[in-house]
Amino acid sequence: MHEIERILDQLQRAFDGEAWAGPSLQATLAGITAAQAAAYPLAGAHSIWEIVLHLETWLHIVCRRLETATLLGPTDAENWPAPPALPNEEAWRATQDYLRQAHDQLRAVIGNLQDTDLTRRGTSPGNIPDSTSNSWYVMLQGVIQHTYYHTGQIALLRKAFA
Repeated sequence: MHEIERILDQLQRAFDGEAWAGPSLQATLAGITAAQAAAYPLAGAHSIWEIVLHLETWLHIVCRRLETATLLGPTDAENWPAPPALPNEEAWRATQDYLRQAHDQLRAVIGNLQDTDLTRRGTSPGNIPDSTSNSWYVMLQGVIQHTYYHTGQIALLRKAFA
C-alpha cells in the first residue's frame, strides 16, 4: 500500500469510518439538532456549529495549499466563521453538506498526489520557498489529527445535552 492510500484511509476513518480512537466525526454529529449545534453549553467554548465551520475551513485551506503549493492561511473571519444568526434545521443540514463536500474535495486532491509529493513544502504567498514549513506529509497528518481533536470537543459538547 502506498502512503497516499494510507493517508486517505486515515482521513476517511476520522471523518466517516471506523476510527480507532472512537466514533468518527460524522458518527459524533449524527442526531445533533440545529438548536444543539448553535448552543453554548460550556462557558468560553465554541458551539458545535462553529467547530464544524472551522473544520470545513481547514479542509479548504489544506486543499488550497496542496493545489497552489503556497502556504495560504485563513483570515480570522475564515478560521472561525460565525454560524447563522437564526439557526434552523435547513441551515444546519447545509453546513454539514458543505463539510462533506470539503472533505470529498480534499480526498480528491490527495488522491492525485504521489508519495514523492509528501516531502514537498509550500512557499510563502510571495512564492518564496519556506524551509520552516512542515512537509505535505505532516500537513496531511495534521488535518487528520485536527479532525480527531475537534471530534472529541464535539463529543464533550454533546454530553451537555444528555
